[in-house]
Amino acid sequence: MKLIELAARLSAELEGPEQLEITGVAGLDEAGPSEVAFLSNPKYRRKLRTTRAGAVIVSPKDEAPGRALLRSENPYLAFAKALEIFSPPAKPCPGIHPTAVIAPDAKIGRRPSIGPYVVIEEGAAIGDDCVLKSFVVIYHGAKIGDRFFAHSHAVVRENVTVGDDVILQNGAVVGSDGFGFAKQSDGSYYKIMQAGTAVVEDNVEIQANSCIDRATVGETRLRRGAKVDNLVQVGHASDVGENTLLCGQVGLAGSSKVGKNVVLAGQVGLAGHLTIGDNVVVSSQSGVPSDVPAGKVVSGYPAMDNALWLKCAAIYPRLPEMFGAYRRIQKFFSEREKA
Repeated sequence: MKLIELAARLSAELEGPEQLEITGVAGLDEAGPSEVAFLSNPKYRRKLRTTRAGAVIVSPKDEAPGRALLRSENPYLAFAKALEIFSPPAKPCPGIHPTAVIAPDAKIGRRPSIGPYVVIEEGAAIGDDCVLKSFVVIYHGAKIGDRFFAHSHAVVRENVTVGDDVILQNGAVVGSDGFGFAKQSDGSYYKIMQAGTAVVEDNVEIQANSCIDRATVGETRLRRGAKVDNLVQVGHASDVGENTLLCGQVGLAGSSKVGKNVVLAGQVGLAGHLTIGDNVVVSSQSGVPSDVPAGKVVSGYPAMDNALWLKCAAIYPRLPEMFGAYRRIQKFFSEREKA
């Protein structure tokens, strides 16, 4: 593909040879003379001088004299679109594998692609253009929208609702039982019926081996555009807002309310029955025991304002030295009082 054609498809402003042939996409360190790379993080700007890339996607403000550039307001997004141009995702052919087990009353939309050993139980309904890879299981009464894509071993449990354009990666489970047990007089636990459901709205992706628990009563809900990373636990009756990111190993205890455009970085844990406001960022490995107002950036445990946490973290390595100095001062004044 000529560089000028790539620029047009990315809606980018071209600075450089229009007829340069581009054959692929790579990182700044790996790209060769016929590949395009991108720069979105300013700390890697120095690599513009050493990269062998034929062209680089940059912001309107970046300067790289003598290098072919594709200027975009969002270089990372442009790079993502370039990846799709040169490595388009495979689209399975429509058809139903003979080993699939589909209940007679299940409703399947047009142009389905249903792989080996898929199970779709009674009363389930799936929209048009679905792709169900091998060993996917759809329980009874599940309602699923158009363009659903479920990778192998994904499960949608009974009476769960899933919107349009939802992706489940391998091993994702939507609607598994919430963690509910009542302690009995003999110390054992009685399982509480999980009679609620789970709702996944449009354009949500749930990645590998993550679990979205159904509510004991009512519903657990992932709102439009939410993205759930690998190994995430969303507890029963939680509500996750639009375009919120739950990164790897995040855990939401039951009845957590998370606003829209929130980022919970890796291994963040939320206590139950709390509210996280819109546009909050919680940094990695933080524990959140109480509500967080909208727009805050918090860190640590218990989670506090990020700027305060950074100051505290800088002090921690010096605590033994500071405590030693305190003890010496304390001893000095104690001896002075005795004298």
